[in-house]
Amino acid sequence: MMMKIGVLPTDSFIEPNGKNVKEVKILIDAVINLVVDYASNSGDHPPLSPECKTKLFNEFSSDGIPTEELLLQLETIVKHSMNPLTPRYMGHMDSIPTLISCLSEFVTTTLNNNMLSLEMSPVFSKMEVQVLQQLTQMFGLGGNAGGVITSGGSLANLQALAVARNSILQVKENGLTSLTKQPVILVSEASHTSLHKAAMLLGLGTSSVIPVKSNPNSQMDTTDLETKITTLIQEGKQPFAVVATAGTTVTGSIDPLLPISEITAKYGMWFHVDAAYGGALVFSKKHKTLLSGIEKADSITFNPQKWMYVAKTCAMVLFKNHHLLETDFRISAPYMNETDFTNLGEISVQGTRHADILKLYLSLQHIGLKGYEDLINRGFTLVEEFTREVKKRSYLELSGESDTNICCFRLRLNEYDQKHQDQLNLKLQQYLLKGQHVFLSLPTYRGKRWLRAVLLNPFISPSTIQQIFKQIDDFYSEHCMEHPLLK
Repeated sequence: MMMKIGVLPTDSFIEPNGKNVKEVKILIDAVINLVVDYASNSGDHPPLSPECKTKLFNEFSSDGIPTEELLLQLETIVKHSMNPLTPRYMGHMDSIPTLISCLSEFVTTTLNNNMLSLEMSPVFSKMEVQVLQQLTQMFGLGGNAGGVITSGGSLANLQALAVARNSILQVKENGLTSLTKQPVILVSEASHTSLHKAAMLLGLGTSSVIPVKSNPNSQMDTTDLETKITTLIQEGKQPFAVVATAGTTVTGSIDPLLPISEITAKYGMWFHVDAAYGGALVFSKKHKTLLSGIEKADSITFNPQKWMYVAKTCAMVLFKNHHLLETDFRISAPYMNETDFTNLGEISVQGTRHADILKLYLSLQHIGLKGYEDLINRGFTLVEEFTREVKKRSYLELSGESDTNICCFRLRLNEYDQKHQDQLNLKLQQYLLKGQHVFLSLPTYRGKRWLRAVLLNPFISPSTIQQIFKQIDDFYSEHCMEHPLLK
């Protein structure tokens, strides 16, 4: 890069007249090569990088720095970032991204359109409406359905509950102070914490989120649900929404959606399904029956950034009655030109928003429906094999039977007290990470520490699973058999 003090680098921007095309392509090639070289060798890198001992970030440069130095900084940043690309990363719902979704990001960031309005994103706005309409049909929501893309599932849940609150309680204009009864939401005790955050932001307060018991497989207990609804009504409160989960964070469980929908219909309540993870099952003919009843939902959260392998962020909230976004959520932006097309920034939480829709659309077009079906089915094959290995070992226990590609298990050694068992599970997690560069997360669930394997990466092999359990056996022999009662 030719650098002159007080003058912008020649590759600072892509010049409209094309005079700096050569310099621009050199910079792009250098960055792309760095990323591809790292990603194509990601299996050789640990999933969690050791702490960087050197200074990662320098003081801001007064005159700019040469490209070579910039690339060295970028190389260090990449090296010390989390590495979910390796098949040995199984800790969270972080997928390896489709290549086309990564390339889509370069297209959308270069065009820099704003999803606030049709005027500012003429192609992507219409693409979002049309793609989401196709997805609503896959979920069976009917001809009046629609939705919007959001930057993550938390915002999707927030918007769903905002529309539910405004629609059921009619508080869009006058707010909650006009109510005489405390509004409450019922959720499974295994639901995502974003629902509590949404209740806080919506002025309902976190105490308005009422937990419902779950069964041994972490699915909502519908008997307890109806009991709690009737009790709340008798206490003078107003239960207005139930949130079911399709793919709980820790265990991957799916609530009984159809029975829950019948209960919400009986009491005139809003039915929201947080299918951030499990929503991808609609792409599998073999497994989509696990979502039976989701077609009854008033709203659905779905995150293609998880089991559909789309680069972050890519999430959405879908509504059975799209018109409710117009009547119970829309705030018009008078500074935008009026058209027959509703500006998406007026019916979403976010105004200015990135065009995430392109990476979803191109991933669907590139991989195809059959390709996605194969990816989903492969996840079940992997989790079945992983679960079989857990069941073979008397010293391991499952949290329950999973409905998705997540296996949650732990060392169960009754000769030890609970605190010691939790410590052993922590040691096992670190043993796998240091010995095999295998990362399993360690959530606390039902008062115990569990190891969670998310069998999401399509490059996980049966031999990788076998290696993991050999290491678990070795750990058991080294650290647990020393107990006098286990010899």
